Amino acid sequence: MSVLAVSTGAVIGANLRWFLGLWLNTSYHAVPVGTLVANLAGGWLIGLLMGFFTHSSSLSPEWRLFAITGLCGALTTFSTFSLEMFAALQEGKWQMAGLGILAHVVGSIVMTGMGFYTFTLVRG
Repeated sequence: MSVLAVSTGAVIGANLRWFLGLWLNTSYHAVPVGTLVANLAGGWLIGLLMGFFTHSSSLSPEWRLFAITGLCGALTTFSTFSLEMFAALQEGKWQMAGLGILAHVVGSIVMTGMGFYTFTLVRG
């Protein structure tokens, strides 16, 4: 059952990431915005889900595997981010690579905290 939970979440997350790339990366050719949005949204979502699962002990572990390991794991993308930053460095776009690294890494951590905080606000 765990494999099914992770796999189902991963299918959804991967397709969301793919659609974000199709939609946003074609609009902004100079900067791969789709990858950044996927990572920031995934950071926020995983923070929200951690808040939820921390306070929902009655749910089966498969729900956490579905949402966090599968969905968020496939939505966020360290490998694509790494490739895009490497390509920027190869092209001599040092400033874009530096800002991209900062935006992805720091932004994702901040968004995770904001997701957790969102849960606490909604929960009351």
